[in-house]
Formats: sequence, structure tokens, C-alpha cells
Amino acid sequence: MDNETVVKRPKKWTRELREWFTAVAIAVVLSLLIQNYAFAQVQVFNISMQNTLVEGQRLFEDKISYHLTTPKRGEVVIIDSKAENRNLVKRVIALPGETIDFRDGAVYINDEKLDESYTKGLTYSNNFKTPYVVPDHSVFVLGDNRENSEDSRVFGAVSYSDIDGRILFRVWPLNKFGSL
Repeated sequence: MDNETVVKRPKKWTRELREWFTAVAIAVVLSLLIQNYAFAQVQVFNISMQNTLVEGQRLFEDKISYHLTTPKRGEVVIIDSKAENRNLVKRVIALPGETIDFRDGAVYINDEKLDESYTKGLTYSNNFKTPYVVPDHSVFVLGDNRENSEDSRVFGAVSYSDIDGRILFRVWPLNKFGSL
């Protein structure tokens, strides 16, 4: 026994604590990766999307789809507004190559009036020069509350690269849970 090395085994509780800590650390890292690159929960902070969305509601955002496909008219998207250090929630109205115009309080795409049952208020150009052709790899977005929205009429078309994701459904409040 003189030449043998005695190896002490860690106590059972320290091993369990280490395993628990490792599991929690992995869960936190995975959660952060999913939230930053796949899905996220976002909160509505203003009235620009009323009556569809109201301040305080929470939404489930898909950040993956637009890496595989392009936005479609009518989808509600999250725009990364780097200049304002906040994300904006807006609806895609016009697609690349389409001509948008505002006449008599309505939106026209390629000279056809857009049917918009979801809007609140009339839509005016707000001094945005129309008709306007949406550039390639961009979309024209508007808030549903047309009279109280800072949107493409203010900052122009939004590049695909500035779209963070699309809204899949509303998660809060629970009585409004579901698709938009």
C-alpha cells in the first residue's frame, strides 16, 4: 500500500452541484442563442399599429423565415431601427418594383386600390412624394394606425437587411392569444 496512490473521489453533492450548474449554463446559452437568432418575444410600445395591436401586447417573432424567403404583402414585421435604438412593428404594404401612391385617403399599388380592412384612419402621403417605386430588396411599410404612425412615409423603403423578422402570433394578453 506504500507505493499505491490514493485517489479521492469528489463528494456526491459536489458532483451533483457541478452537473446542475453545467445544465443551467447550457440552458442559458441555448436560450440566448434562440432568442437572438431564431425566435423572440417582442412588446408593442406605441399606438402605430392600432387597432390590430395595442401598446403593451406581446408578440412572437420568427427571425428565421426571411433568411429563406422574402416578405409578403400584409405580413407584420419587426424592423431594426438602429437610428432610434428600438424595433418598430409595421405592416408590409408594397413589394420591390411596385408603385405605391396615396389618393383620397387610400393606398394604391400599381394603380389598384388596396383593400385594407385592418386600418384605423385614412392614409395620406404626409408629404412623401408619390407615386413611388419600391427599390429592389426593399419593402414599403405602414402602421395600421395611419394617422399616428412613423413609417415608410417618413423614413422611406425598408431594406430586407433591416427586417429583423415577422410576427407569427400574439402571446399576451391571453384573451387575445393567436394569429393577427
